[in-house]
Amino acid sequence: MRILVVCGAGASSTFVAQRVRHAAHDRGLPYSAFAGTELSLPIDLDGADVVLVGPHLAHALERIRRDAAARGTTVVLLPPDIFTDLDGSRTLQLVRDAIDAPESLAT
Repeated sequence: MRILVVCGAGASSTFVAQRVRHAAHDRGLPYSAFAGTELSLPIDLDGADVVLVGPHLAHALERIRRDAAARGTTVVLLPPDIFTDLDGSRTLQLVRDAIDAPESLAT
C-alpha cells in the first residue's frame, strides 16, 4: 500500500507521512508513505494507492478526487487536528478505514 500525503509546500505532509509510515511499520503492515505537494500531485498520483489531503487543501478536494478517480486512487481529507497525531496511529486508522469502506471516506 502506497500512501501519498499532500499539503501545500510539503513540510507538514513530510511529518504526517513519516508518522504514518512508522505506525504501519510498528504494526507489521507493508505500507509506504511519502509526501507531496499540490503542485507535484499530478506526477505523485501515479505512485499512490491512497492520497491523504491536508485540511488546508480542502478547497482543492474536488479536483484532487477527480484526478485520483481516473487512476483508481482513494482520497481522504485529513481532519484539521491531524498534526496532533504524533505517533501516526490515528492517521493510519483513517487509511485503513478508507481501504475497508472506501465509499464512506473517499471519493
